Amino acid sequence: MEKLVDLTVSHHIAELVLNKPEAYNAFNLELMREFARHLVDLSTDTRVNGIVITGRGKAFCAGGDLAWVSGYSEDYQRSFHTLAVQYHAAILEIRRMNKPVIAAINGAAAGGGFSLALACDFRVMEKSAVMKQAYTSTGLCIDGGGTFTLPRLVGMAKALEIAAFDEVISAQEALEWGLVTQVVEDGKSIETARILLSQISRKSLHSFGMVKNLINDSFDHSLETTLEKERDNLGRSGNHPDGREGIQAFIEKRKPNFDQ
Repeated sequence: MEKLVDLTVSHHIAELVLNKPEAYNAFNLELMREFARHLVDLSTDTRVNGIVITGRGKAFCAGGDLAWVSGYSEDYQRSFHTLAVQYHAAILEIRRMNKPVIAAINGAAAGGGFSLALACDFRVMEKSAVMKQAYTSTGLCIDGGGTFTLPRLVGMAKALEIAAFDEVISAQEALEWGLVTQVVEDGKSIETARILLSQISRKSLHSFGMVKNLINDSFDHSLETTLEKERDNLGRSGNHPDGREGIQAFIEKRKPNFDQ
């Protein structure tokens, strides 16, 4: 029996591939449990410096499997609540892990797949791929942190426009609006994501993790609280081996050699 989520690790980079191509990688409870479990394991796996998330076949992810939702319970509220527990655990793990996570958007990213892509630190999108918010066209509310990440990426007015009209978003539009980091030729999203992760991992992952968490938290804190957190993290990063190496390299006018 094929796994619902394929995991491979090579050259310190993990690839997580949603593996339900016949359903455009729409996720049910079983798939999302497996996906969330992998993310928890990878967050503390010392072999792994970064993670690529993508989908098998023609789609990145079509979101929650509405056929599963309708079959799980006649009470759809119960179905969505049950599925969201695992889905939101996965989103939180992506946002909180001290490692870079890149969505390689190889095809349609819609509904929960749209929110999943936005939760990643960076997004590489293939030219023929599309994004679609999709929730409101189905009479549903956005989840997966989409109402948190979307306005922070494109601004409140554009986020409301995307929510209200739910038009298909092309790769070029996604790039212009700030939804994705880079647009590449079809078939090149995973390769490009791996290159970006390799570039990041040559720097200090300890520093990256600190800054990622500070940026995440900055929206919920005052300037004074953020400044205090920055001062604390700056001091701790200076005492970390990466910080000491970076300072010494600066003094010696050479490139730092961060030991990952």
